[in-house]
Amino acid sequence: MQRKTVAIIGGGPAGLMAAEALAAGGVQADVYDAMPSVGRKFLLAGKGGMNLTHSEPYDAFLSRYGSRTPQIAPLLAEFTPEALREWVHGLGIDTFVGSSGRVFPTDMKAAPLLRAWLHRLRQTGVRLHMRHRWLGWTEAGTLCFDTPQGQQTVNADAVVLALGGGSWARLGSDARWVPLLSQREIAIAPLQPSNCGFEIGWSEYFRSRFAGDHLKSVAITVELEDVGLPASRKQGEFVITAEGIEGSLIYALSAGLRDRISASGKAMIQLDLLPDWPLQRVIDEVTRPRGARSWSSHLQSRLGLKGVKTGLLRELVAAADFADPLLLAHAIKALPLTLLAARPIDEAISSAGGVTFEGMDRQLMLKALPGVFCAGEMLDWEAPTGGYLLTACLASGRAAGNGVLNWLR
Repeated sequence: MQRKTVAIIGGGPAGLMAAEALAAGGVQADVYDAMPSVGRKFLLAGKGGMNLTHSEPYDAFLSRYGSRTPQIAPLLAEFTPEALREWVHGLGIDTFVGSSGRVFPTDMKAAPLLRAWLHRLRQTGVRLHMRHRWLGWTEAGTLCFDTPQGQQTVNADAVVLALGGGSWARLGSDARWVPLLSQREIAIAPLQPSNCGFEIGWSEYFRSRFAGDHLKSVAITVELEDVGLPASRKQGEFVITAEGIEGSLIYALSAGLRDRISASGKAMIQLDLLPDWPLQRVIDEVTRPRGARSWSSHLQSRLGLKGVKTGLLRELVAAADFADPLLLAHAIKALPLTLLAARPIDEAISSAGGVTFEGMDRQLMLKALPGVFCAGEMLDWEAPTGGYLLTACLASGRAAGNGVLNWLR
């Protein structure tokens, strides 16, 4: 009997994991990607340290997927964060848990892991076809690709689409698949930026002086009940940009803030510049006599506030309030900051929206297109940074690959 052939379109983590599952099931797996090499976004994500997954308790881990937890949970049940670590160890890569609970390769790099993975995939017969941009289906139902040799068609017994979301188009996640599926009446939630920065509208003085500065040891409180989320307070750090703010603390809150802006045109956060200090202590220090010292010198001497933190107070607090010690103390603990817009999706770490789970069966096959499965970031889910994105992409790729094997049987 002729060996079954499956086309995996997209060479990111989800597509490669689907190929691995298919090859293990005795199927010929062919991976097609528009870029010259696979895993480009994966490699970029690893430049600052390859965050593989997170070591927190499993229930807490699951909760990171928000409203899509019921759909993501079955995928992770078959490929848990611990199973992911064991899989990485099987590639000859050791891992460790950082102080934040995040899991990294011992050398912190993505490239050695990807090389070892590709070596194993090739050994199992997986074939990679680079510079093959998917154009959709022909009238005869075959896959059509634009290649350096011109347009080519491919017959396959099944298809796994793992085309990524809409962020970082230059690395391959350009969302060109959206109209190809929309014209087949596949339900797609609009793509939006996720884990993104926000625009604020700084004064020219503040922008020119503080863009690029890091705000460390701060906390943000945000009320999000109107978009279906509880009030949240998180502590961490972020970066001032020429346009506004970005960084890990902002990304952790970005989904709710983005939805608030969509609903009402802006979002308000409260910034605590001294999260480890109780309000009364701040009041006591600010109200001490400052003598001939300037306010900036007084704040640095009594509270250790300087640089960008003092700059933010000058930027956001009215001059009359700045001169009132009690009002200034309250501003230090709850500085209001208005976010005007999310930064463009192509700048975001990831994207929300995509193919809806309601349009797929439990094996991630499109109900309207039997034999076509979807995986990875092109599905309608989102999660914060911290290893949750990669874990769910790998788990969904594995689920789609196994789903194909079950369907073919």
